[in-house]
Amino acid sequence: MIAKILSYALNGLEGVPVEVETDVNRGMPAYEMVGLPDTAVKESKERVRSALKNSGLLFPMNRITVNFAPADVKKEGASFDLPIAISLLKASEQLVGSRLDGTVILGELALSGDVRPVSGLLPILISAKQRGYTRFIVPADNAREASYLDGAEIVPVRTLGQAVAHILGTAPIPPLAFSSFTPRPSADASDDLRFVKGQPMARRALEIAVAGGHNLLLAGPPGSGKTMLARCIPTVMPELTFDEALEITAIHSVAGTLGEEGIVSARPFRTPHHTATTVSMCGGGNRTVHPGEISLAHGGVLFLDELPEYKRSTLEALRQPLEDGKITVSRAGGTATFPARFMLCASMNPCPCGNYGSAHRVCTCTPAEIRNYRRRISGPLLDRIDLQVEVDDVGYDDLSDGEAAESSERVRERVNTARRIQRARFAGTEISTNAQMGERELARFCPLGREGNEVLRAAFERLNLSARGRARVIKVARTIADLDCSEDILPRHLYEAVSYRLGEKLGG
Repeated sequence: MIAKILSYALNGLEGVPVEVETDVNRGMPAYEMVGLPDTAVKESKERVRSALKNSGLLFPMNRITVNFAPADVKKEGASFDLPIAISLLKASEQLVGSRLDGTVILGELALSGDVRPVSGLLPILISAKQRGYTRFIVPADNAREASYLDGAEIVPVRTLGQAVAHILGTAPIPPLAFSSFTPRPSADASDDLRFVKGQPMARRALEIAVAGGHNLLLAGPPGSGKTMLARCIPTVMPELTFDEALEITAIHSVAGTLGEEGIVSARPFRTPHHTATTVSMCGGGNRTVHPGEISLAHGGVLFLDELPEYKRSTLEALRQPLEDGKITVSRAGGTATFPARFMLCASMNPCPCGNYGSAHRVCTCTPAEIRNYRRRISGPLLDRIDLQVEVDDVGYDDLSDGEAAESSERVRERVNTARRIQRARFAGTEISTNAQMGERELARFCPLGREGNEVLRAAFERLNLSARGRARVIKVARTIADLDCSEDILPRHLYEAVSYRLGEKLGG
């Protein structure tokens, strides 16, 4: 008898339907698998055999053939254990009368018959629902993650025996109730801007960067507060919406980094060490393609501390994702596209010793050392960083001043106001922040007027701006105008935006 069970494979964040066909016939006992199964899928033979026996079910001692269709798609991982076991039981007529048409089944089996969780469940469920499938049997340990999918009947099972009893109707399991989403703070309460002393220009640049989704570079001597400022960024970012949370959760589900909550409810803040490889930053792997740091930072912040210390190839790999908001990773195991729309925040010292330009400490570096150190960051990468700010030393009077600075809460109020203006401006499009505007949007939403054009022309010629640099100045000016609740971009907004373009100085 032939039985067919619907399951799913995963390619990046895209689910691919897989039909598990099992044929149980008379003949010399054998167990064959076809349809491009990888090693983990082939090893399911022994897991399924032991799980059936330890669950009080019969393993058919016949000639068994399991086919995974479509045959030209690589099948990877242990999530096919449970559908294989169910198809075996159905093909051997142990599930007579069961109706599983249109039901997607996923789960790894332990030898005892327990159902173990699988990675990447949420993107699979979302892809399956988009294809019209609304009934699922999933591991109970994935229940929290699965409960955030609305409009579907999702049954969590802890054991193979539970799954069989539910399918036969002898002990039906109630489907999961839909979980409501509650965003939480993106950072610890200690990372608040009110604890940052001095640095008015850096604080202002940080507010502009978050309000418009712009990239930010902080350059200054050691101990001037660059890292502290960067860690305050999540405290002024807008709360996640449910759609954003689902998209971010799908990435972290594939990476296997989801917590017990089952959903990412705070914006990511990723801080890879400067020894990170290009593969760990962009994504990849030997067998399956996994998301890297830039995708795990999607919807949040990627903070690169001591930017010149990263490998040149790793930094150059950021250039395309910073423009496109996504990255396509090609490996021998396949090709996958992951979203990578993040806010880049980087910090660096002005020279190898860190004291160049300091009013209190002496720089011991030679001009050649300073030049070579700064050349580790290429001009094209600097050109993609909208706001480049020099952070000065903090004086003792600033540190000992008992008056608290403006809190993150007050800054976040202004950021939320600017973001609301942008959402209204870009309603009906895929754009959500000023930083994502293209030339069409710049022409439509950012008219400069005669005086504004003269200001930008002077800056363009004096700073030797590229076409990309000019566009980014306009985007930053648009964000500054939004923070002022101004419909028009005024000359003062352009002057301030131009003041954050220090690429020539930092690169020299």
